[in-house]
Amino acid sequence: MSIDPITLSVVRSSLEQICDEMDLLLIRSAMSPIISETNDCAHGIYDPHTGETIAQGRLGLPVFLANMQFAVQSTIAEARATGGFRPGDVWILNDVYRGGTHLNDVNLVTPVFVGDELFALIASTGHWMDIGGSAPGGWNPEAQDIHQEGVFIPAVRLYDEGRRNDALVSMILANLRLPREILGDLTAMASAVRTGQDRLGHVIDHHGRDVVRDCLTELIDRSERQMRSYISDIPDGTYTYVDSLDNDGIVDEPMRIQVEIVIAGSDMTIDFAGTSPAARGPLNLARNSTISMCYVALKHIFPDVPINGGTFRPARVLVPDGTVTSAEYPSPVSGYLEVAGRVLDVMFGALAPAIPDLVPAAPFGTTGVVTVGGVHPERGTYYVGVFPYPGGYGATAEGDGLVHGNTPQSMANFVALEASEHRYPVRFDWFALREDSGGGGRHRGGDGTTYRIRALADCVVSVLGDRADEAPFGLHGGTHGAPNSVELTTGGETWRPPMRTKLAKQELTAGDAVTVASPGGGGFGDPLERELEAVQNDLNLGYIALMTAQDVYGVVVAKTTKIAGRTRYDLDPQGTAERRAELRRQPALAADTSTMEQT
Repeated sequence: MSIDPITLSVVRSSLEQICDEMDLLLIRSAMSPIISETNDCAHGIYDPHTGETIAQGRLGLPVFLANMQFAVQSTIAEARATGGFRPGDVWILNDVYRGGTHLNDVNLVTPVFVGDELFALIASTGHWMDIGGSAPGGWNPEAQDIHQEGVFIPAVRLYDEGRRNDALVSMILANLRLPREILGDLTAMASAVRTGQDRLGHVIDHHGRDVVRDCLTELIDRSERQMRSYISDIPDGTYTYVDSLDNDGIVDEPMRIQVEIVIAGSDMTIDFAGTSPAARGPLNLARNSTISMCYVALKHIFPDVPINGGTFRPARVLVPDGTVTSAEYPSPVSGYLEVAGRVLDVMFGALAPAIPDLVPAAPFGTTGVVTVGGVHPERGTYYVGVFPYPGGYGATAEGDGLVHGNTPQSMANFVALEASEHRYPVRFDWFALREDSGGGGRHRGGDGTTYRIRALADCVVSVLGDRADEAPFGLHGGTHGAPNSVELTTGGETWRPPMRTKLAKQELTAGDAVTVASPGGGGFGDPLERELEAVQNDLNLGYIALMTAQDVYGVVVAKTTKIAGRTRYDLDPQGTAERRAELRRQPALAADTSTMEQT
């Protein structure tokens, strides 16, 4: 059937708008700030038979890109085994091994019927602020078993033909520290998927079932053709890269993440053979999440390809059993985002030589979640505050890396400081740009962030991050970003955790504090080729220090001026040209200064 291009465009926009509306509905109605302010959620429309993605909302987190598809496919299998989908059904699951991510990310899946025909599935994912387990918030760097991390929910009916299973809800809530907030979030998620059902029904009524179905097929096929055309432009060959995680929180040894990408025409094979065995601690990634992060990397490189099931058909992902990228029961996974970030990094590192104008240097590479929990001294209720790192993005062939960005694998926002201080007995002593944390280059890596949280009452803090030992890499002569840093101040003494960026359930009393400094992104290209005006702006905006400007970028200062307590620098073009020429004749010196920049 020939499809009118205008109709195709209208249907596509309508589907995306439905998903966006579900995103906004949940964000605006959820009770927990992890959703309402951090936007840790996603929504999509899926094929009812294959589970392939048809459309997803633009506000959803990237890591859910394919994980929701896998969660839907798992639900389809379970529904078929128990009588199939029925009108009014809503399924719930957080099974990390069949869906992916971690236990906090709870999925709802509901069918859309046209008459007696199962036409599509609607899904919602929302991060629950607490999922039980031994550590508040679920981020436990000491976990060695999935059941230490929280409540495990297999794919089961939450609503059976429109009737909510209140016994199931009561059982789940009884195991959580924040039952009131989570019940509100669950109610909001159910409302979001019902809204999606209603809106999709209107689109079908308007255009007709057959027209919409044909449009869905065409949209998926077009995405596949577009992605294949881009892969065909990559030179055929084999591309490899290796990076490491610092440790798993239990064993202080690096873990290897290795990828081999084979390009053959319009087909891409991604193989993680050579990756370290599964971790004892929580830095494990389910196979589906590994596949999802490969898709996220491709979406970063080819951003104009619409997201649906066809987008990633040309990519075949091989994940060997028993590795840190193929978690199996009962491996813990609460630190999955750290492994996810490294999968993204090695994908970039492998493809950088093949398509250097499209691949960025490494972003800051850690979600670095700080979790604070306890009983509020004035309200007498339990609270959990979750603070994911912002940091610097890697530079690209076109420009500098983003300063103070959300993690590319998550994109979760940092909760507003004022809102956090209102909800929890904490104070932020500062929240600032981390000067000099971005890698040097013709295009500079983005700077990370530093902040200090001070306890105003007794509480427990956990930190789960990475990139302290292995800093984010630069590309094509660019230097790496600054590594991660975590410090605790307790009883008047300042100290670093033995695992550097991983700490479980540390007790704080009033006045104690945790200070974090997130990594910057890697630089792109030779720093000595950076435009003089750009280096001068970096200095005057506080992105880099004077020593870095002189030693890494090779500039010479003509004069300094004090304005309102700040120093303004003006650079000497002729002196800089001579200094850079001298540095180019001393490659060993340039290499030494970039090593100094890391530390």
